[in-house]
Amino acid sequence: MRRSSAVAVVMLFAALPAGGAQTPKVSREGNLAIQNAAGLQLLVATENTDPTLRITLPGGAASFPVLFPEHVTSVKHGSNDGERLYMFSPGERGQRPQWRRVGSSLEYERDFPGDIHLLARATLEEDGVRLRYEFTNRSAVAYDNIYAPTDPRLTGILHDERLERTYVHHANGFDLLASETPDRLTMPLDQWLPARYLAQLTAPIPAERVQHRDDGITYYYKSRPVDQPFIATRSTDGKWIVASFARVAGNVWSNPELTCQHVDGTSPLAPGSAKARSTSISPARRRSSKDWSSGP
Repeated sequence: MRRSSAVAVVMLFAALPAGGAQTPKVSREGNLAIQNAAGLQLLVATENTDPTLRITLPGGAASFPVLFPEHVTSVKHGSNDGERLYMFSPGERGQRPQWRRVGSSLEYERDFPGDIHLLARATLEEDGVRLRYEFTNRSAVAYDNIYAPTDPRLTGILHDERLERTYVHHANGFDLLASETPDRLTMPLDQWLPARYLAQLTAPIPAERVQHRDDGITYYYKSRPVDQPFIATRSTDGKWIVASFARVAGNVWSNPELTCQHVDGTSPLAPGSAKARSTSISPARRRSSKDWSSGP
Protein backbone atom coordinates (compact mmCIF):
# COMPACT_ATOMS: atom_id res chain seq x y z
CA MET A 1 0.00 0.00 0.00
CA ARG A 2 1.09 3.57 -0.56
CA ARG A 3 1.70 5.51 2.59
CA SER A 4 1.43 9.24 3.13
CA SER A 5 3.39 10.93 5.88
CA ALA A 6 2.97 14.32 7.49
CA VAL A 7 5.55 15.75 9.84
CA ALA A 8 5.36 18.62 12.29
CA VAL A 9 7.99 19.70 14.78
CA VAL A 10 7.76 21.44 18.10
CA MET A 11 11.13 23.00 18.86
CA LEU A 12 12.29 24.44 22.17
CA PHE A 13 14.83 27.28 22.14
CA ALA A 14 16.60 28.20 25.37
CA ALA A 15 18.42 31.41 26.23
CA LEU A 16 21.14 29.17 27.66
CA PRO A 17 23.95 27.49 25.71
CA ALA A 18 23.21 24.10 24.22
CA GLY A 19 24.68 21.03 25.83
CA GLY A 20 26.63 18.38 23.99
CA ALA A 21 24.82 15.65 22.13
CA GLN A 22 24.19 12.46 24.08
CA THR A 23 22.13 9.36 23.60
CA PRO A 24 18.64 9.98 25.01
CA LYS A 25 18.02 8.20 28.29
CA VAL A 26 14.97 7.00 30.15
CA SER A 27 13.77 9.45 32.78
CA ARG A 28 12.46 8.54 36.22
CA GLU A 29 8.87 8.41 34.95
CA GLY A 30 9.52 5.03 33.31
CA ASN A 31 10.06 3.46 29.93
CA LEU A 32 7.61 5.77 28.15
CA ALA A 33 9.62 8.85 29.04
CA ILE A 34 12.79 10.12 27.37
CA GLN A 35 15.22 12.88 28.31
CA ASN A 36 17.92 14.42 26.13
CA ALA A 37 21.30 15.87 27.09
CA ALA A 38 19.87 19.35 27.66
CA GLY A 39 17.26 18.00 30.10
CA LEU A 40 14.27 18.28 27.75
CA GLN A 41 11.75 15.52 28.48
CA LEU A 42 9.21 13.78 26.27
CA LEU A 43 6.74 11.38 27.81
CA VAL A 44 3.35 9.79 27.32
CA ALA A 45 0.81 11.69 29.42
CA THR A 46 -1.43 9.47 31.55
CA GLU A 47 -4.28 11.87 32.28
CA ASN A 48 -5.97 11.05 28.96
CA THR A 49 -6.74 7.74 27.33
CA ASP A 50 -6.52 9.29 23.87
CA PRO A 51 -2.95 9.82 22.62
CA THR A 52 -1.37 12.71 24.51
CA LEU A 53 2.28 13.59 24.94
CA ARG A 54 3.86 15.88 27.50
CA ILE A 55 6.92 18.03 26.87
CA THR A 56 8.79 19.32 29.92
CA LEU A 57 11.48 21.98 29.65
CA PRO A 58 14.83 21.47 31.39
CA GLY A 59 14.62 22.10 35.10
CA GLY A 60 10.83 21.95 34.97
CA ALA A 61 10.56 25.56 33.77
CA ALA A 62 7.33 24.64 31.98
CA SER A 63 5.43 21.55 30.94
CA PHE A 64 2.62 21.29 28.44
CA PRO A 65 0.49 18.60 26.76
CA VAL A 66 0.41 17.82 23.05
CA LEU A 67 -2.66 16.16 21.54
CA PHE A 68 -1.20 13.63 19.13
CA PRO A 69 -3.29 14.29 17.06
CA GLU A 70 -6.31 16.43 17.96
CA HIS A 71 -8.40 14.72 15.30
CA VAL A 72 -8.17 12.85 12.00
CA THR A 73 -10.41 13.99 9.13
CA SER A 74 -10.56 12.57 5.62
CA VAL A 75 -12.02 13.77 2.31
CA LYS A 76 -12.70 11.14 -0.31
CA HIS A 77 -11.81 11.86 -3.92
CA GLY A 78 -14.60 13.74 -5.65
CA SER A 79 -16.27 14.81 -2.40
CA ASN A 80 -16.32 18.18 -0.64
CA ASP A 81 -17.40 16.71 2.68
CA GLY A 82 -14.96 15.81 5.42
CA GLU A 83 -15.42 12.65 7.46
CA ARG A 84 -14.20 12.69 11.04
CA LEU A 85 -12.33 9.43 11.64
CA TYR A 86 -11.16 10.36 15.14
CA MET A 87 -11.67 13.17 17.65
CA PHE A 88 -9.70 13.64 20.86
CA SER A 89 -11.71 13.26 24.04
CA PRO A 90 -10.22 14.25 27.41
CA GLY A 91 -10.15 12.00 30.43
CA GLU A 92 -9.84 8.30 30.94
CA ARG A 93 -12.30 6.42 28.79
CA GLY A 94 -12.08 3.64 26.23
CA GLN A 95 -8.92 1.76 25.33
CA ARG A 96 -5.46 3.27 25.39
CA PRO A 97 -3.20 2.83 22.38
CA GLN A 98 -0.33 0.40 22.76
CA TRP A 99 2.58 2.77 23.10
CA ARG A 100 6.12 1.58 22.57
CA ARG A 101 9.55 3.15 22.79
CA VAL A 102 11.89 2.71 19.84
CA GLY A 103 15.25 4.37 20.49
CA SER A 104 14.57 8.05 21.10
CA SER A 105 10.99 7.77 19.82
CA LEU A 106 7.58 7.06 21.35
CA GLU A 107 5.06 5.60 18.93
CA TYR A 108 1.73 3.84 18.55
CA GLU A 109 -0.43 2.46 15.76
CA ARG A 110 -4.16 2.39 15.25
CA ASP A 111 -6.76 1.61 12.59
CA PHE A 112 -9.56 3.92 11.48
CA PRO A 113 -12.78 3.26 9.54
CA GLY A 114 -12.27 2.76 5.83
CA ASP A 115 -9.12 0.65 6.24
CA ILE A 116 -6.95 3.64 7.10
CA HIS A 117 -3.95 2.81 9.29
CA LEU A 118 -1.86 5.27 11.29
CA LEU A 119 1.64 5.00 12.68
CA ALA A 120 2.26 8.04 14.92
CA ARG A 121 5.81 8.65 16.09
CA ALA A 122 7.30 11.37 18.31
CA THR A 123 11.10 11.61 18.31
CA LEU A 124 13.13 13.53 20.86
CA GLU A 125 16.03 15.36 19.23
CA GLU A 126 18.75 17.65 20.56
CA ASP A 127 16.63 20.78 20.27
CA GLY A 128 13.04 19.61 20.19
CA VAL A 129 10.49 16.96 19.27
CA ARG A 130 9.67 15.72 15.79
CA LEU A 131 6.08 14.51 15.37
CA ARG A 132 5.23 12.29 12.43
CA TYR A 133 2.02 10.72 11.19
CA GLU A 134 2.29 7.95 8.62
CA PHE A 135 -1.02 6.91 7.10
CA THR A 136 -1.53 3.77 5.07
CA ASN A 137 -4.54 3.33 2.82
CA ARG A 138 -5.47 -0.35 2.84
CA SER A 139 -8.62 0.22 0.80
CA ALA A 140 -9.39 0.79 -2.87
CA VAL A 141 -10.72 4.29 -2.09
CA ALA A 142 -8.71 7.39 -2.99
CA TYR A 143 -8.62 10.31 -0.57
CA ASP A 144 -7.98 13.87 -1.67
CA ASN A 145 -6.63 14.68 1.75
CA ILE A 146 -6.06 13.39 5.25
CA TYR A 147 -5.86 16.02 7.98
CA ALA A 148 -4.32 15.21 11.37
CA PRO A 149 -3.52 18.40 13.34
CA THR A 150 -1.00 18.33 16.17
CA ASP A 151 -2.17 20.42 19.11
CA PRO A 152 0.43 21.67 21.63
CA ARG A 153 -1.40 23.56 24.39
CA LEU A 154 0.98 25.94 26.12
CA THR A 155 0.56 26.49 29.83
CA GLY A 156 2.30 28.26 32.72
CA ILE A 157 4.95 30.77 31.67
CA LEU A 158 4.22 29.92 28.03
CA HIS A 159 0.50 30.71 28.17
CA ASP A 160 -0.39 33.75 26.04
CA GLU A 161 -4.11 34.42 26.31
CA ARG A 162 -3.99 37.82 24.59
CA LEU A 163 -1.33 36.87 22.02
CA GLU A 164 1.16 39.39 23.36
CA ARG A 165 4.15 37.08 22.82
CA THR A 166 3.15 34.92 19.86
CA TYR A 167 4.93 35.60 16.56
CA VAL A 168 4.79 34.63 12.91
CA HIS A 169 7.18 35.35 10.06
CA HIS A 170 6.48 37.56 7.04
CA ALA A 171 8.66 38.35 4.05
CA ASN A 172 10.07 41.38 5.91
CA GLY A 173 10.64 39.63 9.25
CA PHE A 174 8.86 38.63 12.44
CA ASP A 175 5.65 40.21 13.70
CA LEU A 176 3.12 39.45 16.39
CA LEU A 177 0.40 37.17 15.07
CA ALA A 178 -2.30 39.51 16.40
CA SER A 179 -0.52 42.84 15.81
CA GLU A 180 -3.43 44.14 13.72
CA THR A 181 -5.87 43.79 16.61
CA PRO A 182 -4.48 46.08 19.34
CA ASP A 183 -7.85 46.24 21.12
CA ARG A 184 -7.34 42.61 22.22
CA LEU A 185 -5.01 43.88 24.96
CA THR A 186 -7.70 45.92 26.72
CA MET A 187 -11.09 44.48 25.76
CA PRO A 188 -12.83 42.29 28.37
CA LEU A 189 -11.84 38.65 28.01
CA ASP A 190 -15.43 37.58 27.35
CA GLN A 191 -15.36 39.81 24.25
CA TRP A 192 -11.92 38.69 23.07
CA LEU A 193 -12.56 34.98 23.67
CA PRO A 194 -13.37 32.54 22.23
CA ALA A 195 -11.28 33.39 19.18
CA ARG A 196 -9.09 31.94 16.48
CA TYR A 197 -6.33 34.04 14.96
CA LEU A 198 -5.03 32.99 11.53
CA ALA A 199 -2.25 34.07 9.19
CA GLN A 200 -2.49 32.59 5.71
CA LEU A 201 0.43 31.05 3.85
CA THR A 202 -0.93 29.38 0.70
CA ALA A 203 -4.61 29.70 1.58
CA PRO A 204 -6.34 32.89 0.35
CA ILE A 205 -6.94 35.77 2.74
CA PRO A 206 -10.73 36.28 2.98
CA ALA A 207 -12.23 39.68 2.19
CA GLU A 208 -14.02 39.64 5.55
CA ARG A 209 -11.10 39.41 7.93
CA VAL A 210 -13.11 39.44 11.18
CA GLN A 211 -15.83 36.79 11.15
CA HIS A 212 -18.35 36.25 13.94
CA ARG A 213 -19.51 32.73 13.22
CA ASP A 214 -22.54 30.77 14.37
CA ASP A 215 -20.44 28.65 16.73
CA GLY A 216 -19.84 31.78 18.85
CA ILE A 217 -16.16 31.95 17.92
CA THR A 218 -14.65 35.07 16.33
CA TYR A 219 -12.15 34.35 13.56
CA TYR A 220 -9.47 36.96 12.85
CA TYR A 221 -7.38 36.85 9.66
CA LYS A 222 -4.16 38.79 9.35
CA SER A 223 -4.06 41.06 6.29
CA ARG A 224 -0.57 39.95 5.26
CA PRO A 225 0.43 36.40 4.37
CA VAL A 226 3.22 34.67 6.23
CA ASP A 227 6.14 33.27 4.25
CA GLN A 228 6.90 30.31 6.49
CA PRO A 229 4.70 27.67 8.17
CA PHE A 230 6.00 28.78 11.56
CA ILE A 231 4.55 30.13 14.80
CA ALA A 232 6.41 30.84 18.03
CA THR A 233 5.54 31.91 21.57
CA ARG A 234 7.96 33.52 24.03
CA SER A 235 7.72 32.77 27.73
CA THR A 236 6.83 35.49 30.24
CA ASP A 237 10.40 35.48 31.62
CA GLY A 238 11.94 35.76 28.15
CA LYS A 239 14.11 32.67 28.60
CA TRP A 240 12.18 30.24 26.42
CA ILE A 241 10.54 30.13 23.03
CA VAL A 242 8.32 27.31 21.82
CA ALA A 243 8.02 27.23 18.03
CA SER A 244 5.97 24.91 15.84
CA PHE A 245 6.73 24.57 12.15
CA ALA A 246 6.29 22.21 9.25
CA ARG A 247 7.33 21.95 5.63
CA VAL A 248 3.88 22.69 4.16
CA ALA A 249 0.72 24.29 5.61
CA GLY A 250 -2.11 26.40 4.27
CA ASN A 251 -1.93 28.75 7.25
CA VAL A 252 -0.72 29.11 10.81
CA TRP A 253 -3.07 29.90 13.66
CA SER A 254 -3.74 29.86 17.37
CA ASN A 255 -6.61 29.51 19.77
CA PRO A 256 -5.38 32.07 22.32
CA GLU A 257 -7.47 30.67 25.16
CA LEU A 258 -5.42 27.46 24.95
CA THR A 259 -2.33 29.10 23.38
CA CYS A 260 -2.21 26.23 20.92
CA GLN A 261 0.03 26.40 17.86
CA HIS A 262 -1.15 25.06 14.51
CA VAL A 263 0.97 24.57 11.39
CA ASP A 264 -1.01 21.70 9.94
CA GLY A 265 -1.03 20.61 6.32
CA THR A 266 -3.03 17.96 4.49
CA SER A 267 -1.86 15.02 2.41
CA PRO A 268 -3.58 13.05 -0.36
CA LEU A 269 -3.84 9.33 0.30
CA ALA A 270 -4.23 7.03 -2.70
CA PRO A 271 -4.61 3.27 -2.76
CA GLY A 272 -1.69 1.45 -4.35
CA SER A 273 1.78 0.27 -3.66
CA ALA A 274 3.72 -0.07 -0.40
CA LYS A 275 5.99 2.88 -1.20
CA ALA A 276 6.26 5.30 1.72
CA ARG A 277 5.97 9.05 1.26
CA SER A 278 7.32 11.33 3.94
CA THR A 279 8.18 14.93 4.72
CA SER A 280 11.12 15.98 6.87
CA ILE A 281 12.33 19.28 8.29
CA SER A 282 15.62 20.39 9.79
CA PRO A 283 16.02 21.33 13.46
CA ALA A 284 16.01 25.07 14.18
CA ARG A 285 18.93 26.82 15.84
CA ARG A 286 18.77 28.30 19.29
CA ARG A 287 18.42 32.05 19.67
CA SER A 288 19.42 34.28 22.57
CA SER A 289 16.74 35.89 24.71
CA LYS A 290 17.71 39.43 23.65
CA ASP A 291 16.71 38.56 20.08
CA TRP A 292 13.14 38.41 21.42
CA SER A 293 13.20 41.03 24.19
CA SER A 294 11.28 43.57 22.10
CA GLY A 295 10.05 41.18 19.44
CA PRO A 296 11.92 38.99 16.97
